Amino acid sequence: MARYKHIDTSPRLLPVDLTRQLLPGTFEHALNHLLDHEIDLSSFDACFCNDEAGATAYPPAMLLKVVLFAYSQGIVSSRGIEQACRDHVTFIALCGDSGPHFTTIANFVSTLDEDIARVFAAVLAICDRQGLIGREMFAIDGVKLPSNAAKSRSGTRADFERQATKLEAAAQTMLQRHREADAKQIAPRWPPAKVSSRATPEWQRSTPSIRSSSRPRRTAQARSRNSSCLWWRR
Repeated sequence: MARYKHIDTSPRLLPVDLTRQLLPGTFEHALNHLLDHEIDLSSFDACFCNDEAGATAYPPAMLLKVVLFAYSQGIVSSRGIEQACRDHVTFIALCGDSGPHFTTIANFVSTLDEDIARVFAAVLAICDRQGLIGREMFAIDGVKLPSNAAKSRSGTRADFERQATKLEAAAQTMLQRHREADAKQIAPRWPPAKVSSRATPEWQRSTPSIRSSSRPRRTAQARSRNSSCLWWRR
């Protein structure tokens, strides 16, 4: 029988250049470049008050990258994005293997939704003109991206403004789906469910309590007599 080399599809120690995992000509490569070099994200700086004290925060550009790329893959929950940042090589490259916690992602999306929608609309408009958004991307219920902007490059200013408005509305819909998914997964159940007596184990229902014992209680006079005897025995 022929023998073949063993192929390990899950190596643990593998040197990887994360920047090379974002191939030119792909949506994730354009997303990474636009948020690092082209789109102004200075409006997010005012949301952080850790200039002189406090812990360092995750860069907004990194969180925007993983959230928007997750939307392009149909992932619309903070827990799902956190899991992808641990397991998926493209997400690992976009977040720099920093592994943001799902509560960080949820808080970012819920508090800065208007700024995020504006940035997402700008990214989608540029990538759509370059033909980097395929039909299989952004397969999210309720999200309908407008037609390819590359067909209307010679349109009027009003056409571009209308296109930007539609893209921002689509981004708002994606963010709303994200918040709804987080509310189902993160919100605690309140009030807690009542436990019926039927759920009590048989051994607990049949065991008598200590106070219900048939042994009679000692009177105060008997207790004092016993304690005095013990004192004299010392």
